Parts: sequence; structure tokens; C-alpha cells
Amino acid sequence: MKVPSRLAFAVACALCAPVFAAETPAGSEEKKPAPAEEVDTKPRQVTTEGSVTVEGRKLDYKAVAGTILLTGKDEDKNDPTASVFYVAYFRRDADGAKRPLTFLYNGGPGSSTVWLHMGAFGPKRVVTLDDAHTPAAPYRIVNNDFSLLDASDLVFIDAPGTGFSRLLAVEKDKEKQAAKLKERAKEFYGVDQDAHAFAQFISKFLTQYGRWNSPKYLFGESYGTTRSAVLANLLETEQSVDLNGVILLSQILSFTNDIDSPQFNPGVDQAYALALPTYAATAWYHHKLPNPTKDLKTFLAEVEQFAMTDYLTALAAGATLDPARKKAIEEKLHEYTGLPVAYIDKANLRVYGGEFEKTLQDDSELTTGRLDTRFSGPTVDPLDKEAQYDPQSAAISSAYVSALNDYVRRELKWGDGQTFHPFGNVQPWDWKHQPPGAQPFFPVSTNVMPDLARAMIYNPQLHVLLTGGYYDLATPYFAAVFEMRHLPIPVRLQGNIEYAFYESGHMVYAHEASLKKIHDDVASFISRTDNLGR
Repeated sequence: MKVPSRLAFAVACALCAPVFAAETPAGSEEKKPAPAEEVDTKPRQVTTEGSVTVEGRKLDYKAVAGTILLTGKDEDKNDPTASVFYVAYFRRDADGAKRPLTFLYNGGPGSSTVWLHMGAFGPKRVVTLDDAHTPAAPYRIVNNDFSLLDASDLVFIDAPGTGFSRLLAVEKDKEKQAAKLKERAKEFYGVDQDAHAFAQFISKFLTQYGRWNSPKYLFGESYGTTRSAVLANLLETEQSVDLNGVILLSQILSFTNDIDSPQFNPGVDQAYALALPTYAATAWYHHKLPNPTKDLKTFLAEVEQFAMTDYLTALAAGATLDPARKKAIEEKLHEYTGLPVAYIDKANLRVYGGEFEKTLQDDSELTTGRLDTRFSGPTVDPLDKEAQYDPQSAAISSAYVSALNDYVRRELKWGDGQTFHPFGNVQPWDWKHQPPGAQPFFPVSTNVMPDLARAMIYNPQLHVLLTGGYYDLATPYFAAVFEMRHLPIPVRLQGNIEYAFYESGHMVYAHEASLKKIHDDVASFISRTDNLGR
């Protein structure tokens, strides 16, 4: 189970800002709680039309904002358990029955899909500054030149309890309803529960829109990649839904590799080594290297080699590490990260994410970003040991949330009387996971690598595209590569995995040049795997 190392980790790999408890000012009157929101217990759809120009080509589409009701394990029982909100975009001039269909979602757990919708592949996107805090409203919502609608129809899904998705409990008595909703949360807020909910949603969507014979893709970001691994296995092995491809953005499958909190898991050191290339890329970007190099990728290849050899061996030695050898490793870490040798020595060669973010730019009293380490912001307290907020999340969250609220209500005609929750309260999250073929649950850190492996074995034609940013410290790119290389699959199936990395962060699309590249990479991946014979 992941242990939060700081407040920002309350949203784990979600694309969100830390949420601080608000206190009522002394002498002020507490406001009465707002009336409970009326939740529609019937499915609903609103259809609009629009057009988008993608890299010079105009595309007309139909947009459907709607809800699909889930019914728990007993799908024949007329007792809806959740109303899941989605926005689907369908090309109007294409054969919908055969056109590729991609299901997209963010992660968290607890994040809505505002980020992929308004930043990456929807027909509209919000413009934010590249590596600095975006000024307050009004924000620019523009035609998305890199919408993925040219390659696939798109379905953006808000996980239960996030966005406009709601858990349902049909009770007239308010106290009984509250108690039932509390119990209902246990049916959705967990690794396996969440994946089953998405599997049911996809099955219902395919039936409702007649898309069972379409090429099918999953696109998950951050914890959404964790979801995708479990979901792909459920769809393949339990629902006989072969997928054409799975696209993983900012991946984390094994939480042992998390660099946010390895200090709580002593004796398991590989997270430090897997994060080192991201530390190096970040120090390179902020001009903190004592011997800077011009070419980032060549530099990172050197760091990756050191991380998996000398550094990992030194960490494995523990207390038996020779002092002279330790000194040599400290000097090399200083060369690769810019951190002072004395600091690295005090950390015993082990600097976790929050410490790096706080310390790298201490001389300027700046905190380095987590989701995107190109960002910096004023340090809350120079005496703190670790970062207390994420400058990148602080820099762009308002723009995304404001843009979605404006766009969905004004153009998609959805949301009257409803509150959009960019980050849902899904805690406590049940991190227990039952890997396929394993014995009944044994307490270990969540690891869904066996799920993706089983899906690839069950369907040896399943293709995977791994994407990520060099400046992502929430889910370091080299940790994702390590996971792919250690999937328990036949070696020949490694040929089904493709890689693409960008000079951006966790949300690679927040950097416009990287948005174009990831659009082109994903569109190419779909065109090569959709079995349409083009």
C-alpha cells in the first residue's frame, strides 16, 4: 500500500493541486451547508454538434454528454449503484460501426478526466503557460489542432465519485441514504472495484451505441494506467472483449517504484535508482549541473546506465558499503543531480521526491515541480525538509477546471444545477489487489504488472504504447520502462510494446510541441493496429 509522504500525495498520481482544510475565521459565522444536490437516477444524454480543425483538416463531429447507470455485480437487478458521466465525440462523416473507439480517463485515484479532455485530445483545449503560473481568468479556450478525433472516436469518462459522476442510493430517508452511500463507496473505491466499474461501463457503452465491432483502445493517464492494466485483463479474460491497443501515459503499475515515499519502505531501494534519470533531467533543465552537457538524451542514457549498475549496487550494499566507494558514488550523484555532496551524504545516498523538489533550487528559495519539474514556485518555508506543494499543479489547475466548467455548460449544454468535482473524495481507497492466478490476497504493495501481462498473453495481438515525460517526478519515465522490461510475458511479446518520451512532464500535452508529438504518435499507433486494412 502506498503511504502518503506529504500532503500533495493525497491525490497520488492525480493531476491535481493539494487540498488544504479551510478554517473558519475567528468571529465569523459558519455558513449553513448548501442544499444537497439532486442526483438523476435515470440515464440522460444531450447531443450537440461541432467541428474541429486538426492539423489543417476540418472534422465535423457529434458530441454526446451523458450518463450510464451501473448496477453492481448483479446487472439484472434494477438497483442503480452509480451514474457515470461521459462525453463522447463521434466523427459525422465516418462509418461509426468500424471506426476506432478510444476510452480515455485520468487517475488519482480520485481525479476526473478534465485534464485529458481539456488539455490533450478533446476538440477544444485550454491554453496555459509552458513552465510558469498561468495568469487568472479569462482563460483562452481554443480549437485543438491536435485533437485525436482524426484517428478515433473518443469517450472521456469521469470515474465514479468524480466530475459529474455520482454514487447512487435511492432512499427517501436522508440518514438511510447517507448510510447506504457510505456502504456504496466500498463497491467502487478500490483497485479491483474501480476496474470492474469501468468494465461494466464500457460493455454498456458498446451496446448502447452499437460499437461492439469497432477497434477498441484504452488510454489511461497516471493512476489511469494502473486502472488500464486491471481493466484490460478483465475485458480480455472475463468479457471476451479483445482490445486492439492500450496507451499508457505517465505510467505506474508497481507502487514499489514510487519515489514519493520509499523512505517508508526501507530495504527496497530500486525507486531511488529509477528516479535518478528524472533528477538528472531536471537539474539539466534548471542549469544546476556542475558539468553541463548539451544533449539531454545522450546524458540520460549515461545516467540510466549508472543508475542500474554502480548506484543500484551501492544501495544494495547497505551498511557494508565501503566508505571510499560511498564517497565516489556521492560525487557521481552530485555530478548528475547538482545536489551538494554533503546533502547526499546526510541522506545516505537516498533522496526521495519531496526532498529533491525542495532542495534543488534552495539557493533561490524556489520549490521545483513534481508533476512537471520544469516548473518552479516560491518555497513555503525555507526550513522545510520537503516540498509542501506542487508548483505545476498550482500553475494550471484553475485554468483546466474553469475551462471545463465553462465549455461543458455553454457548448455541451450539460451541468445545470450540478457541481463538477475535479477531485472526488474517494478515500479511503482500497489498495488491495488480487492479481490473476495468485493465491488469496497477501499484503504487498499494489502491483498490477501481472494483469497487463495476462491480458497480453491471453491476446497476443494486443499492442501497448508507453508514453511519458522526462520531467515527470510523480511517475518517473525510467520506472515505467523498468516495469515494461519486467512484465512476466514471453520475450517475443516485448515486440508488442512501443515507447515514446517527450521533453515535458506528467501532463506531456501541457507543452504544445509535446502535444503535437504525442498526437502524432498515438494516431500512428492506432492506424497501425486498428485492423482496418488501410
